[in-house]
Amino acid sequence: MNQPGQDQTYFVCDTCGTQFAASARPPQRCPICEDERQYVGYAGQQWTTLAALQAGHHSEVRSVEPGLTGIGMSPTFSIGQRALLVQTPAGNVLWDCIPLIDEAAVSQVRALGGIAAIAVSHPHYYAAMIEWSHAFDAPVYLHAADREWVMRPDPAIVFWEGETHPLVGDLTLVRCGGHFSGGTVLHWPAGAGGRGVLLTGDILHIVQDRRYVSFMYSYPNLIPLSPAAVRRVVAAVEPLAYDRIYGAWWEKILPAGARQAVHRSAERYIAALQA
Repeated sequence: MNQPGQDQTYFVCDTCGTQFAASARPPQRCPICEDERQYVGYAGQQWTTLAALQAGHHSEVRSVEPGLTGIGMSPTFSIGQRALLVQTPAGNVLWDCIPLIDEAAVSQVRALGGIAAIAVSHPHYYAAMIEWSHAFDAPVYLHAADREWVMRPDPAIVFWEGETHPLVGDLTLVRCGGHFSGGTVLHWPAGAGGRGVLLTGDILHIVQDRRYVSFMYSYPNLIPLSPAAVRRVVAAVEPLAYDRIYGAWWEKILPAGARQAVHRSAERYIAALQA
């Protein structure tokens, strides 16, 4: 794991799990949590470190479907998301990130072929992306529209622009916007037995009634998106072939009929706003 200089620490925000640039003292504030899409915890701004997380948590690596492996942490921490490793003959892509990296996870991922590239849907899941990048010498692909939210700058970060960006193995990043200006999903055409998969974080969020997804500006603070923003999200994924969606948490899976679910979800959402 990458280590800062003497008397310098990469502090981690307790609430959002984002790792910050090295400093001698904890930062005074977390801009990601102070933004209206997130929140500062009830106890005020609190900080931890990767070493402390490694001491009190461990990684969980699970097969999700052929060619797709989930990477989470236990016990849960901050937002509680898990990452997804998409395996392709041309190299593997780590989708989204978690605040923890430990030797067990690194060893298991290496056994699966390592990581050729990392891509993150939006700033709430930047987490320990630089630690993962350094462990596998992998570039990190972020949409340039979200550049201001990078709390630990690093030469490994590649800021891509436009509406789509190809990765290895026929994988494609697609900018949807919505939750964040650079909100991105990953299209995996070989997933779901060749029917196609979208990995969406919570840009398209699988709700409790797993026949539907939702679209929000702020999930914890319940701020909706406008009808126009929802239409843009749906239009961005319209050209893609997909039948399954994986959200940001272990249980958030829409296993089949995902394209139809996105359309009826958008229609329901817009109708509710306009009622």
